[in-house]
Amino acid sequence: MKKNTQCYFTTNNVKQIDYKDVDILKKFLNPHARMIAGERTGVCSKHQRQLASAVKRARFMGLLPFVAK
Repeated sequence: MKKNTQCYFTTNNVKQIDYKDVDILKKFLNPHARMIAGERTGVCSKHQRQLASAVKRARFMGLLPFVAK
């Protein structure tokens, strides 16, 4: 069931999601460092794809963990 919430990035006028902004990216990860589905967070599909790429890039650069300890 889909929530009737606005996309976080659309409401805050974020044009491009930056992989270096780890605080925002952590909002969309669960305690096990897995990405939370867009249906649960209310992020639109366009920004969910950008978010996935940013999280993957941040993990590769060592800014975010691949798994939680």
